[in-house]
Amino acid sequence: MPPVRILKRVAFAVAALALSAGAAWAFEEKPFDMDAFKAAQNAGKPILVDAYASWCPVCRAQQAVLGGLKTNPKYDSLVVFKVDYDNQRDALDTFNVQKQSTLIGFKGEKETGRSVGDTNAASIEKLIGTTLN
Repeated sequence: MPPVRILKRVAFAVAALALSAGAAWAFEEKPFDMDAFKAAQNAGKPILVDAYASWCPVCRAQQAVLGGLKTNPKYDSLVVFKVDYDNQRDALDTFNVQKQSTLIGFKGEKETGRSVGDTNAASIEKLIGTTLN
Protein backbone atom coordinates (compact mmCIF):
# COMPACT_ATOMS: atom_id res chain seq x y z
CA MET A 1 0.00 0.00 0.00
CA PRO A 2 1.44 3.42 -0.91
CA PRO A 3 2.53 5.57 2.08
CA VAL A 4 0.02 8.30 1.22
CA ARG A 5 -2.90 5.86 1.51
CA ILE A 6 -1.57 4.60 4.82
CA LEU A 7 -1.31 8.15 6.14
CA LYS A 8 -4.85 8.92 4.99
CA ARG A 9 -6.17 5.83 6.78
CA VAL A 10 -4.28 6.68 9.95
CA ALA A 11 -5.56 10.28 9.81
CA PHE A 12 -9.13 9.03 9.36
CA ALA A 13 -8.79 6.62 12.30
CA VAL A 14 -7.36 9.36 14.54
CA ALA A 15 -10.18 11.74 13.56
CA ALA A 16 -12.83 9.10 14.27
CA LEU A 17 -11.26 8.35 17.63
CA ALA A 18 -11.17 12.04 18.53
CA LEU A 19 -14.83 12.47 17.62
CA SER A 20 -15.92 9.45 19.62
CA ALA A 21 -13.85 10.54 22.63
CA GLY A 22 -15.60 13.90 22.59
CA ALA A 23 -19.09 12.42 22.59
CA ALA A 24 -20.54 12.33 26.08
CA TRP A 25 -23.23 9.91 27.09
CA ALA A 26 -26.21 11.53 28.75
CA PHE A 27 -27.15 8.55 30.88
CA GLU A 28 -25.42 5.61 32.42
CA GLU A 29 -26.27 1.95 31.79
CA LYS A 30 -25.17 -0.63 34.32
CA PRO A 31 -25.93 -4.25 35.15
CA PHE A 32 -28.69 -4.56 37.72
CA ASP A 33 -27.48 -4.73 41.28
CA MET A 34 -30.01 -4.42 44.13
CA ASP A 35 -27.73 -2.30 46.33
CA ALA A 36 -27.01 0.16 43.51
CA PHE A 37 -30.69 0.26 42.57
CA LYS A 38 -31.72 1.00 46.19
CA ALA A 39 -29.03 3.71 46.43
CA ALA A 40 -30.34 5.35 43.25
CA GLN A 41 -33.88 5.17 44.61
CA ASN A 42 -32.85 6.69 47.94
CA ALA A 43 -31.10 9.50 46.06
CA GLY A 44 -34.37 10.22 44.20
CA LYS A 45 -32.78 9.47 40.83
CA PRO A 46 -34.79 8.84 37.68
CA ILE A 47 -34.38 5.14 36.91
CA LEU A 48 -35.19 2.86 34.00
CA VAL A 49 -35.11 -0.89 34.64
CA ASP A 50 -34.52 -2.72 31.37
CA ALA A 51 -35.28 -6.46 31.44
CA TYR A 52 -33.58 -7.74 28.32
CA ALA A 53 -32.40 -10.95 26.70
CA SER A 54 -29.49 -11.01 24.26
CA TRP A 55 -31.43 -13.33 21.91
CA CYS A 56 -34.54 -11.10 21.81
CA PRO A 57 -35.06 -9.02 18.62
CA VAL A 58 -37.52 -6.70 20.40
CA CYS A 59 -34.90 -6.06 23.09
CA ARG A 60 -32.35 -5.21 20.39
CA ALA A 61 -34.80 -2.74 18.85
CA GLN A 62 -35.31 -1.16 22.28
CA GLN A 63 -31.54 -0.90 22.71
CA ALA A 64 -31.33 0.98 19.42
CA VAL A 65 -33.93 3.47 20.69
CA LEU A 66 -32.12 3.89 24.01
CA GLY A 67 -28.83 4.29 22.17
CA GLY A 68 -30.35 7.14 20.18
CA LEU A 69 -31.34 8.89 23.41
CA LYS A 70 -27.97 8.45 25.11
CA THR A 71 -26.49 11.73 23.91
CA ASN A 72 -29.48 13.89 24.85
CA PRO A 73 -28.44 16.00 27.88
CA LYS A 74 -32.09 16.00 28.98
CA TYR A 75 -31.41 12.49 30.33
CA ASP A 76 -28.14 13.25 32.17
CA SER A 77 -29.50 12.14 35.54
CA LEU A 78 -31.17 8.92 34.28
CA VAL A 79 -29.73 5.62 35.49
CA VAL A 80 -30.55 2.53 33.42
CA PHE A 81 -30.29 -0.80 35.18
CA LYS A 82 -30.05 -3.78 32.82
CA VAL A 83 -31.65 -6.96 34.16
CA ASP A 84 -30.46 -10.09 32.35
CA TYR A 85 -33.69 -11.96 31.65
CA ASP A 86 -31.96 -15.33 31.47
CA ASN A 87 -29.77 -15.02 34.57
CA GLN A 88 -31.36 -12.66 37.11
CA ARG A 89 -34.59 -14.40 38.12
CA ASP A 90 -34.61 -12.78 41.59
CA ALA A 91 -34.63 -9.31 40.06
CA LEU A 92 -37.38 -10.29 37.61
CA ASP A 93 -39.47 -11.56 40.52
CA THR A 94 -38.83 -8.37 42.50
CA PHE A 95 -40.23 -6.28 39.65
CA ASN A 96 -42.91 -8.80 38.64
CA VAL A 97 -41.45 -9.07 35.14
CA GLN A 98 -43.09 -11.81 33.07
CA LYS A 99 -41.44 -11.17 29.69
CA GLN A 100 -38.17 -9.93 28.30
CA SER A 101 -38.33 -6.48 26.68
CA THR A 102 -39.96 -5.02 29.79
CA LEU A 103 -39.06 -1.42 30.63
CA ILE A 104 -39.98 0.01 34.03
CA GLY A 105 -39.62 3.64 35.04
CA PHE A 106 -39.01 4.85 38.59
CA LYS A 107 -38.66 8.25 40.17
CA GLY A 108 -36.94 7.41 43.41
CA GLU A 109 -38.98 4.68 45.07
CA LYS A 110 -42.15 5.24 43.02
CA GLU A 111 -42.81 3.24 39.86
CA THR A 112 -43.90 5.74 37.21
CA GLY A 113 -44.81 3.35 34.40
CA ARG A 114 -43.89 0.24 32.45
CA SER A 115 -44.08 -1.18 28.98
CA VAL A 116 -43.62 -4.63 27.47
CA GLY A 117 -42.48 -5.21 23.92
CA ASP A 118 -42.62 -1.54 22.98
CA THR A 119 -40.16 -0.44 20.30
CA ASN A 120 -41.75 2.91 19.48
CA ALA A 121 -39.18 5.65 20.14
CA ALA A 122 -41.78 8.25 21.13
CA SER A 123 -43.50 6.03 23.69
CA ILE A 124 -40.20 4.82 25.17
CA GLU A 125 -39.11 8.44 25.48
CA LYS A 126 -42.47 9.25 27.10
CA LEU A 127 -41.92 6.45 29.64
CA ILE A 128 -38.47 7.83 30.43
CA GLY A 129 -40.02 11.28 30.75
CA THR A 130 -42.21 10.02 33.61
CA THR A 131 -39.06 9.37 35.62
CA LEU A 132 -37.83 12.94 35.24
CA ASN A 133 -40.84 14.85 36.56
